[in-house]
Amino acid sequence: MSYFLESYDYKKVLYYFEQLTKIPHGSGNVQAISDYLVNFAREQGLRYVQDEALNVVMFKEASPGYENAPVVMLQGHMDMVCEKNADSAHDFEKDALELRLDGDNLMANGTTLGGDDGVAVAYMMALAADKTAKHPALELVITTEEETGMDGAKALDMSGLKAAYLINVDSEDEGVVLCSCAGGMRQTCTLPLRRMPVEGVIYDIALTGLYGGHSGAEIDKNRVNSVYAMTRLLFEAREQVEFSLSDFHGGLKDNAIPREAFAAVAVAEEDTALFKKTVEELAQKYKEELASIEPGFTIEVTAGEAGEYAVLDPVSQEKLLFFLMQAPNGIQRMSGDIAGLVESSLNLGIFEVKEDEAEFNFALRSSSKTYKYFMRDKVEYLIDFLGGESSTHSEYPAWEYRRESKLREVFRKVYQEMYGKEPEMQAIHAGLECGLIAEKMPDLDMISIGPDMKDIHTPMEALNLPSTIRVYQFLEKLLSEIK
Repeated sequence: MSYFLESYDYKKVLYYFEQLTKIPHGSGNVQAISDYLVNFAREQGLRYVQDEALNVVMFKEASPGYENAPVVMLQGHMDMVCEKNADSAHDFEKDALELRLDGDNLMANGTTLGGDDGVAVAYMMALAADKTAKHPALELVITTEEETGMDGAKALDMSGLKAAYLINVDSEDEGVVLCSCAGGMRQTCTLPLRRMPVEGVIYDIALTGLYGGHSGAEIDKNRVNSVYAMTRLLFEAREQVEFSLSDFHGGLKDNAIPREAFAAVAVAEEDTALFKKTVEELAQKYKEELASIEPGFTIEVTAGEAGEYAVLDPVSQEKLLFFLMQAPNGIQRMSGDIAGLVESSLNLGIFEVKEDEAEFNFALRSSSKTYKYFMRDKVEYLIDFLGGESSTHSEYPAWEYRRESKLREVFRKVYQEMYGKEPEMQAIHAGLECGLIAEKMPDLDMISIGPDMKDIHTPMEALNLPSTIRVYQFLEKLLSEIK
């Protein structure tokens, strides 16, 4: 039976990836994909474990001649970030992804693709099904809820696992081996708001067209956060014309840089022409500022009906704008040890003005535990000062660099043989499950690899298919050299 990616495929790697895209598997909606993996393990005759967190671990015996080799764990996560364009009708709860090709890159129409981390799952399925592959005993660990706090890895009982080496497949650059990553946490702040009725004309403001991206991997790319861009617009507009804020929201995932933000304001009828002119002039100013870094930046303002609207009272509106103007966002400190590496950052990924409160959801990352807590305290101090509250959750540790690594040396040797050059050894600012796994199995020697992907956590996500196959072939060779 033919399938969309058949012409690119090798040992059914892309076949399995394509099957995964047919099963909705956003974070928090992984029962179906977890059960699919269990059925796959049964079909392959593999021993498996599915735990209460829906993590799946499959065990494959060593190939002949590899019985005495150290056990190798391959690890990735089954959940994906669900982001889509505003005009997309896709339902992540029930719809299969609609695949398309852009040259050699695989994308999804108007949505994220789930290459992060469907590639890892497809690799493990292909290895599990390959009866000719040469490898040590394998522990294939597929976790849940990585994108929303790594809760699957936290819940995973690893006491029965025997691996000496771990190959995490959750990075996005072929030829780069990751050796450490940042730790992080989520922070949620709420600010009480009061409303009052006003008469006026309602205006809807839509800020769209930004790149967005992964709040760890792309935080150094100078991407604009739509919520902060809209805040600037509202702050500068009010200097020229009065309005009352009715609605304001932006962002869908706390670990994705928001690409869109939307606001609604009530304006006195006599000020409508001035308001529209002011917003359009500011939009043009910002577009010129951002032409080189955010060429798709767009602001549209649309007039609605005149009438009575429930808006924030002046004190609430002032507090809200003050918090957003002052709350830190983006890179906070660069590494003093590794040139070009972000040490600490935070990202306001989800923001919403509700009926009687505003909610702000931040993702904090740092390779310094103490500075991570300082960023948390800074945001908490600001929201407390304004009469709001702060809480943290989903904390995960950094994966610290290991000076001596036999696995890295095998990786280097195989890479030199296959490609005739040295691989890049890097640390990453994004969080990986390696830190949590290292806490449970401190003697585990680990690396993280992956094929070329770009714009993950956005609808522009693209998985390079030739790179996907090359990295799998490299993985085959790497496993065959571990004896």
